Amino acid sequence: MAVQNADAPESSERSRLLEKVSSFLLVDENEEMQIKDEALFMRSLGCSPSQLLKVVSIFGNTGEGKSHTLNHTFFMGREVFKTSPTQESCTVGVWAAFDPLHRIVVIDTEGLLGNSSKQGQRTRLLLKVLAVSDLIIYRTHADRLHDDLFKFLGDASDAYLKHFTKELKATTARCGLDVPLSTLGPAVVIFHETVHTKLLGSDKSTESVDRLLLERFRKLSRFPEAFSSIQYWGTQTLNPPTNFRGLQNKLEQLLDNNATRSPRSPGVIFKALQALSERFNGEIAGENAAHSCFFPDEYFTCSSFCLSCGSGCKHSMNHLHEGSYHEAKQRCRYSAQYDNRIYTCKACYEGGKEVIVVPKTSASSDSQWMGLARYAWSGYVIECPNCGVIYRSRQYWYGNLDPVDTVVRTEIQHVWPGSDGFLKDNNNAAQRLLDGVNLVAQSVSELSVKPAKAVTSWLTDQIAPAYWKPNSLIMMCRKCNTVFQDNDTKHHCRACGEGFCDSCSSKAAPVPERGWGLAPVRVCDVCFEQRASYAEILASELEEEEGGTLARKVGEAVTNTIGVVATAIDIPLGLVKDAARPAYWVPDQDILSCHNCQREFTAKLSKHHCRACGQGVCDECSPLRRPVPSRGWDHPVRVCTGCNQKLGEL
Repeated sequence: MAVQNADAPESSERSRLLEKVSSFLLVDENEEMQIKDEALFMRSLGCSPSQLLKVVSIFGNTGEGKSHTLNHTFFMGREVFKTSPTQESCTVGVWAAFDPLHRIVVIDTEGLLGNSSKQGQRTRLLLKVLAVSDLIIYRTHADRLHDDLFKFLGDASDAYLKHFTKELKATTARCGLDVPLSTLGPAVVIFHETVHTKLLGSDKSTESVDRLLLERFRKLSRFPEAFSSIQYWGTQTLNPPTNFRGLQNKLEQLLDNNATRSPRSPGVIFKALQALSERFNGEIAGENAAHSCFFPDEYFTCSSFCLSCGSGCKHSMNHLHEGSYHEAKQRCRYSAQYDNRIYTCKACYEGGKEVIVVPKTSASSDSQWMGLARYAWSGYVIECPNCGVIYRSRQYWYGNLDPVDTVVRTEIQHVWPGSDGFLKDNNNAAQRLLDGVNLVAQSVSELSVKPAKAVTSWLTDQIAPAYWKPNSLIMMCRKCNTVFQDNDTKHHCRACGEGFCDSCSSKAAPVPERGWGLAPVRVCDVCFEQRASYAEILASELEEEEGGTLARKVGEAVTNTIGVVATAIDIPLGLVKDAARPAYWVPDQDILSCHNCQREFTAKLSKHHCRACGQGVCDECSPLRRPVPSRGWDHPVRVCTGCNQKLGEL
């Protein structure tokens, strides 16, 4: 590969070939590729697509003369890479140039221990350059080799083997490259320039120099196994300028050796660097934390943590783009906040399949109304796609077993940021409220009239809207002043919230402003006379969804199936919504504007919940209906336009 002295062009010819060579910014300090495609990469280098090239890069601390070394080693001293006598680092990011004499891509890197901002990202960028290099020069101007040199190379070796070899192999397969990219890491030359001290091994054989280097690595518990070789070249400069001739010869020998690293086309080089840049990028969590390693795992692994147990994802960065989901090294723990327990059908599991089941109000074969009616009497169901309905919570009058003991097995899963969460808590729409009503129904049926009235009165006070006067304070009818006896029923006007006897509150009218929808509800005589006709209100409330809200359906199901109890406690429609709201729905008080169009909600702009994501949306942003089986909705329900665009089953 290298051009031998006997065949080398004359100095003037060499100068002519290098005249047009210039460097260009390949990757900036934020790890952003500045060259966007292979064609631009080859034009910037000034080489042909068919040329086979190797890559040489240089590392070292800021101020060690890395750019100066490259200029004199490969470009006859021309300032291809910018140098500066000032204190500021003259190289920011990664710069590249093409050496046409040796047919190599020369890469200059930003110095270590330089700019402290985003130090983790800058250090990670160095390893990406190392991964695509065939030969690395580690430049040091210290009189003695410091431990940091050996720590850097040892940690770089570990990180290369742990994070980069897999990605380089994947790139080889994905891009159909003929040249393997990760059979072995690059060769390393430690270029050591001293002034006052002797060179390493200057009074011993060359074999002992290699042994001394390995001994230094061993003392620091570092093992540079990724590198094909680590060699030392030193020069003592008593009087400037520095003699780079020995380094040139050493590099030419290594470049001529194709046994471990073969030359490849510029397109392959670009694809490898591009693949690494796409995989390992972005801000690093906890970057300012002190690390004992130059390349900690945090620089290369996914930054997501389980919200329940705090475990980090074990995959590489940006793995989601390739369809690989988050995964932790350890098992998760249960969190009531996220309810990260899932159920799987026990029969299917024993048959070799893992089928997730979701407790819900009705079976998929039930109609919406029949399902709610059955639910009111028989409780929630657990339905397996393979086995059908495998459990009803109140199948028998007594003695119902817990499903975990009979038909399902539980598993605790990690909760990752951005995930849909776990909604397997039997709360599909109205379950909590209906369960409570059925328990009250059973209790009331077993009590005498007076205790039953006490239970009803207490329950009503617990769940009543804020504007209702508590039962305990209602001693007489607000209108006729008749004193209530123990067996008398107290009625609340849905408009004013005061307590009345039956004869003074026998009329009904819609009270939509109190959350009762358009259906006529009990009002007192005074409020009835003040209200507009039902037809006028119906015409003005065009935004009310067809078929009524889910909460009204629940209220009607309660009324139809256990009317005696519903009549006794007269559950408010607005309260049904709050009590029965699934855990994943954003609370009404937290919804100020539509999640999709950002319009603020007003009295005329109603807020609705998407049954898939739980966000608050307006009617225009949720016009369609789709089943959402993952949330327990087998029948078409309201979904927002964003969720409706998702492919497959919701």
